[in-house]
Amino acid sequence: MKKTPLFLFYIMLLTLPLMAQINETGLRENAPFKKEVDSVLSLMTLEEKIGQLAQLSGNGEVTGPVTLNNQYQEAIRKGEVGSMLNINSASYTRKIQKIAVEETRLGIPLLFGYDVIHGYKTIFPVPLGESSSWDLEAIEKSARIAAVEATAAGQHWTFAPMVDIARDPRWGRIMEGAGEDPFLGSAVAKARVRGFQGNDLGQKNTMLACAKHFVGYGAARAGRDYNTVDMSKRMLYEVYLPPFKAAVEADVATFMTSFNELNGVPVTGSKKHVKGILRDEWNYDGLIVSDWASVMEQVIHGSAKDLKEAADYAMNATVDMDMEGKAYVPFMKELLDEGKVSEKQIDAAVRRILHKKFELGLFDDPYRYCDEEREKEVTLTPEHREAARDVARKSMVLLKNDNVLPFSKKVKKVAVIGPLADAKNEMIGTWSAQGEGKDAVSLLEGLQNALPDADINFVKACEVEGHDKSGFDKALKAAEKADIVIAAVGEKAMMSGEALSRMDIKLPGVQEDLVLELAKLDKPLAVVLFNGRPLVITEVAKKAPAILESWLPGTEAGNAIADVLFGDYNPSGKLTVTFPYALGQVPVFYSHKHTGRPRTEARYTSKYIDGPNEPLYPFGYGLSYTTFEYSNLKLSTKKLNEGETLTVSVNLKNTGKYDGEEVVQLYVRDLVGSVTRPVKELKGFEKVSLKAGEEKTITFELKTEDLAFYNRDWEWTTEPGEFHVFVGGNSKETIEAEFSLVD
Repeated sequence: MKKTPLFLFYIMLLTLPLMAQINETGLRENAPFKKEVDSVLSLMTLEEKIGQLAQLSGNGEVTGPVTLNNQYQEAIRKGEVGSMLNINSASYTRKIQKIAVEETRLGIPLLFGYDVIHGYKTIFPVPLGESSSWDLEAIEKSARIAAVEATAAGQHWTFAPMVDIARDPRWGRIMEGAGEDPFLGSAVAKARVRGFQGNDLGQKNTMLACAKHFVGYGAARAGRDYNTVDMSKRMLYEVYLPPFKAAVEADVATFMTSFNELNGVPVTGSKKHVKGILRDEWNYDGLIVSDWASVMEQVIHGSAKDLKEAADYAMNATVDMDMEGKAYVPFMKELLDEGKVSEKQIDAAVRRILHKKFELGLFDDPYRYCDEEREKEVTLTPEHREAARDVARKSMVLLKNDNVLPFSKKVKKVAVIGPLADAKNEMIGTWSAQGEGKDAVSLLEGLQNALPDADINFVKACEVEGHDKSGFDKALKAAEKADIVIAAVGEKAMMSGEALSRMDIKLPGVQEDLVLELAKLDKPLAVVLFNGRPLVITEVAKKAPAILESWLPGTEAGNAIADVLFGDYNPSGKLTVTFPYALGQVPVFYSHKHTGRPRTEARYTSKYIDGPNEPLYPFGYGLSYTTFEYSNLKLSTKKLNEGETLTVSVNLKNTGKYDGEEVVQLYVRDLVGSVTRPVKELKGFEKVSLKAGEEKTITFELKTEDLAFYNRDWEWTTEPGEFHVFVGGNSKETIEAEFSLVD
């Protein structure tokens, strides 16, 4: 067993004073703009300092901003606001910024924040869909374009990426993250932070990213949003914390605390988790903001007796900014007078806020992001739309294909059936910022663009919800006359996202019945799914010959889907979250652990009596129009010494007729540990492009530190023993080899 070397403990002891200094002052001694921050801080009254800790919301809408109410305008004039959210457009943010800069004593500029989740005006696939591309460059580019558009409209700060691990598809916000796996989630978190922040926050087309929601929010009990969370320390550290740690490593500018309680304490007021992990363990000196009213909600949780005590807990947890909780401004001075908080704590929080304003260049030019000409030039451009189309098709996952797809473009008669075939507003999903359905391409429009000479007959057949089947007959008649049939079914945009959890994750309404009726016609049928979460589609998977998971694909939805259906793009997406066979399996995920009684046909083993343990579609799964063969898995050694690197190589051959891309996935299993280990853990992946008939050798490097975990004594360490390595196109279908880690 390899434990942390003694000299590292001495280093940790030596750095403790530095960590304390960071927590006390708010910034590292060598932080850029520290002198400038201290200079401004020295001029501020206590009331002005407290004002910087407050974030209030405007009410700008897609169709245009409305006047900020007089109460909020007056609060800005009094210096009682440090940041605003939901203020949109270059002209409107300039108007509000002018109040802060020209009508207050010190003229400290405001930070403008907004939920720029998967695009600003040009909308990309929902993040869960985007993660299914396994294409980190594409994901980073998506965030970069979102930042370019948002900053031109006056935004400084996005409340993204959401890096919560989510394993319950009932939870509405599963659509906002990267799925169930901490390794992949960490890689995606870094890519999105890089995209939003670029290489220099001083550039006016970059914006502050925000890793949210710290922490455990994705494990809301029963998949019900805002519900309580209770988990072991091991689960927290091994599954839910890694993407947040990755965001710190990517130098994320800000963090957001979560709504939920964790093990009995609302996280926004948890000194143990926010200060203890973020500040002390990870030495994070960035800005931390609460989620909407989560400071206040401690009172509703029952952990704080009133708003004043809630402010006390949050400030002592080192939450710098109170988003719409309205707790800090009225009570912080009282808490200071009572000795519950110190002025050093307040100063530290203000320093972190001012530091971000200096980094963004707002003290040099508070209006640098309020550029109406740039807003017109960079918003919803042809280049941005093309990028959205590319990311959308890379995100789509081919779940089933019985030699139906790709369709030929020479087809004469096409039946397009279903309630989501011509539903432009549903294509952009929730959290679509300033995106508008009118700018989106529906599936019907995409097909018309791709097949200008074909006879395309659209029949809605039914609504997404409800029990009316009166349109089925017309749909079936249209399908009978067609050469090919495309069924567009799934969820509306507002059926996944925040506060949009579902008890039943089947296709809503009578859509499943519609698909099953179409399947009886024995026509070339492709089902296109629109959804922000995994769905239970077991019966559809049995009957439909082809299924394409398109998620909620964004502005270029229809064009991207047509690219895939008609072979202009060979699908390459892979699931980043498991699709259950039945709702009763939930939560179901690939990196589970063995029980003491693994499933057999014997009675007293771990199984369901009315269905399989295995999901419908496993993590990492996705088909292509071509086929890939894995062979010749080699390890550089069968005995790996501590500190060495294991080289894993495999041959990958495109054995089909089409050029294509394959996401090669590397998994590891530690067979015996002082604590039980998952049956598989993702440790590497690479997206590989191969022409038909081409073969390549793919190589991974596995370091011994990649095999570390918290042992029975809670030491981060490796343990000698036997390991299996798995390589394949998904978490289930792999080839494997073995090696030993020796002490």
